[in-house]
Amino acid sequence: MESKESNREELSSAKAVLVGALAPGVNAPTWNTLKMAFLMLVVCLAVMLGLAFSSSDFSLTLHVAFLFLITGTLFVLLSRFLAETGFVSVEHQMEELGLAPRDEDTSKKTS
Repeated sequence: MESKESNREELSSAKAVLVGALAPGVNAPTWNTLKMAFLMLVVCLAVMLGLAFSSSDFSLTLHVAFLFLITGTLFVLLSRFLAETGFVSVEHQMEELGLAPRDEDTSKKTS
């Protein structure tokens, strides 16, 4: 029991995101990273929208507004999907990839 807790503490956020990118399912650190990426995208699009308004170019403003719509739709769809499916633990993903350390108790039972 203690070894599982120590392995969990040693797992960094970057490694959890990497495991989340390679394994099926979504873990919480990967979702937090995606939310931060969406936040940075919204900030960039807000700056672009401000520049488009200042240039008085209607087609550019419409284009950036459409990008805002696409970004918002994607975020809402991802949020709803994860609300229905739920998160997968990092440990479960590591087991699926074969990266988790094997417990001595389980290896003795299978032998």
